[in-house]
Amino acid sequence: MIILANPRSDWNVLRPLLFESIGQTLTMVLGTLVIGGFLGLILGVVLYGTRPGNLFENAVVYRILDIIVNIVRPIPFIIFLAAMQPLTIVVVGTSIGTVAAIFPMVVMCTFATSRLVEQNLVPVDPGVIEAARSMGAGKLTIIRTVLIPEALAPLILAYAFLFIGVLDMSAMAGYIGGGGLGNFAIAYGYQKFDQTVTWTAVIIMIVLVQVVQGIANAIAKRLLKRQQ
Repeated sequence: MIILANPRSDWNVLRPLLFESIGQTLTMVLGTLVIGGFLGLILGVVLYGTRPGNLFENAVVYRILDIIVNIVRPIPFIIFLAAMQPLTIVVVGTSIGTVAAIFPMVVMCTFATSRLVEQNLVPVDPGVIEAARSMGAGKLTIIRTVLIPEALAPLILAYAFLFIGVLDMSAMAGYIGGGGLGNFAIAYGYQKFDQTVTWTAVIIMIVLVQVVQGIANAIAKRLLKRQQ
């Protein structure tokens, strides 16, 4: 099917709105990835470390964290937005706007990241960790200088995958006035039957994903070559 430009599209009006939406999307995505990605890294290391036989082995802590992560992760983000509204108001002061959207995005991103981090740390050769232990390295030193560097390439790819998920979450932020490309596509494209506007937003999001994935692939490939 050929989609023709809608003659009603006034890009003199839409262009600044598009640029504003791109800025809102990047603000939400980058803010979420920086904060949620960092907190998720810490939580993921704790999940890995408290597994049986690992650095901080603690079955009770691991089981509690594992259950919490498993409860939060499967919740559809649009429902999670609504469920988090009371807490968002307490923390942010409002449940409407870009900042209000970032808070639940960070919470969801933290739990999603933690599982990705844990899964990518599990394959690390236990022999490398034992070798560091035998040389007298402390637990935190092992995490910083052995564990994370050994898993760095797959972790970078995992964060690129996470970028796609966070971008998807940002598209739903329009439901609470968060703006962004998703809101732009719905408000000025779908609701006004303007396929040109809708596909403009879609193409920009595809380009963003391709750029981030390409950079991540290149960095991971270089790291893997160094490890060989």
